[in-house]
Amino acid sequence: MRSFFKDYGIYLAWLVSLVATAGSLYLSEILHYEPCKLCWFQRIFMYPQVFLLGIAAFRNDRAIIRYVLPLSFIGGSISLYHYAEQKLPALAKLTPCKIGVPCNVDYLNWWGFITIPFLALIAFVLIISMLFAANKAELSSVDESETTTQTSM
Repeated sequence: MRSFFKDYGIYLAWLVSLVATAGSLYLSEILHYEPCKLCWFQRIFMYPQVFLLGIAAFRNDRAIIRYVLPLSFIGGSISLYHYAEQKLPALAKLTPCKIGVPCNVDYLNWWGFITIPFLALIAFVLIISMLFAANKAELSSVDESETTTQTSM
């Protein structure tokens, strides 16, 4: 199972970013849910990953991992804050959104805890997990090549 995630981690991370981007576009363009300010920031960190991870998956380029991980960590942090703002009313009062849709509005609330920022957080966490698994494969291949180089000398 670990081998699967090492081999296909970049592809799976790309698939997650693709589904997350398509989902956010569906919610805003088809269902007409207007994104709040924090949703826009989450999109800023998710949308480029579709292209970056797609190109990396096509070229099987694991070097992209170190460039995409910061996008996922920052986007995930924004998602976590946004989710906390929705679920903790006191936090929403500290920094209220003054323009557009309030950030503490729940357009969807499945089973009392699954909201749009929660779904974004899950996507960012999945991408981070897949990239860490794929990065371990890159690190082990680098270690093997260094070992072979040292033994041949």
